[in-house]
Amino acid sequence: MTAPELAFHQVDGERWPDLVKLFASRGGPKSCWCMVWRATPQEGKRTDGVSRRRALQSRVGKHVPIGLLGYAHGEPVAWCSIAPRDTYRRLGGPDDDGDAVLVWSLVCMFIRRDLRRQGITAQLIEAAVAHARSRGASVVEAYPVDPDSPSYRFMGFVGAFARAGFRTVGRAGKRRHVMRLDLQ
Repeated sequence: MTAPELAFHQVDGERWPDLVKLFASRGGPKSCWCMVWRATPQEGKRTDGVSRRRALQSRVGKHVPIGLLGYAHGEPVAWCSIAPRDTYRRLGGPDDDGDAVLVWSLVCMFIRRDLRRQGITAQLIEAAVAHARSRGASVVEAYPVDPDSPSYRFMGFVGAFARAGFRTVGRAGKRRHVMRLDLQ
């Protein structure tokens, strides 16, 4: 089956209802609300879905970049968390970038179940890279796992990022690889 060509849009106040619709759909990330890597220590104490949703919505209200929605035929069907690395808590990548390097991190992807295994991950990665580049990023960093990993699968798989031109620069814990794509 061939994936539909998706249209991508940054999540903002206008698109927030579409994110809610996608996340609340069957199998959607309605418990984490993509806050695992964003939560401040205070927010980390509240792990229920309602609190996490409010925390993410607060960022959108403050115009903090949180990511992209992918649309097929006008319906939100895919999500990619792509934002400046400093909007997340420590992810495990190298910190020796210096002031001149703006690193954006791609930390999570979600694709509606009926559209999985059709190549949408490649579209998400490509859109995330283009989005980061258009906002001045020098580097896009990702934290994928091997296909047999029992956890962190929402961060994507090493092979998908390697095919997109990312190179491995280290590890973050036992499962996550740190991969980078230089945009300069």
